[in-house]
Amino acid sequence: MVPTLVFFAAIFCGAFFLYYFSYQRAELMGKKTVEDVINENEHRLTARLRDDFENAGVTFPPEQLAFLALKEEKKLEIWARNDGGWKMVNAVAITAASGKSGPKLREGDRQVPEGVYKLVGLNPNSSYHLSMKLNYPNEFDRYWANKEGRTNPGSDIFIHGKAVSIGCIAVGDDAIEELFYIVHKVGIEKVKVVISPRDPRKNALAGNSDSPEWTEELYKNIESEFLTISGT
Repeated sequence: MVPTLVFFAAIFCGAFFLYYFSYQRAELMGKKTVEDVINENEHRLTARLRDDFENAGVTFPPEQLAFLALKEEKKLEIWARNDGGWKMVNAVAITAASGKSGPKLREGDRQVPEGVYKLVGLNPNSSYHLSMKLNYPNEFDRYWANKEGRTNPGSDIFIHGKAVSIGCIAVGDDAIEELFYIVHKVGIEKVKVVISPRDPRKNALAGNSDSPEWTEELYKNIESEFLTISGT
């Protein structure tokens, strides 16, 4: 009888400790820092990205960085500069961007915002691999939301990995690792993100029939940024 009790006690203790340490490991998993992510990817990305930037005529890391996101074309262009003009370094595919042409107006409309934004945070523990948070709603968005009585214009808009979107821009895991790394090296405060419904270098932007009246002003701002950065 005693050996049997000892046997079951041993099984119970073994199961408990297996559960406990598995739980502790699960608690620790995913709790990475930004530096952890950078260190993991540095060896793999540094040389290749330096070549990409130098081939574009910009040293790496550059002084400034701009992402031009095109919703219709499903493309995000990477532009950079040091002392001179802006140079296009590369472009990555947008793997998902929910909604349609037109600005984001409210929480839950699943619209990807349109406008000129900053990055305000890097998340190394995103459910979508890695993510970079935009300052949506920005001053322009808040002004028109207040003027129109829209009390909840939405929030938590990111550029992230994977290929799903409910208002964010997804670029896949490989691309977000590159963008995350570049942004960290440049400095988050030196990055601009311009999101356009389509490429304004091909045709002037125009709103839809149901677009707010201020969309014209918004699109002029976007067109101006594209002109400044890409020179066309």
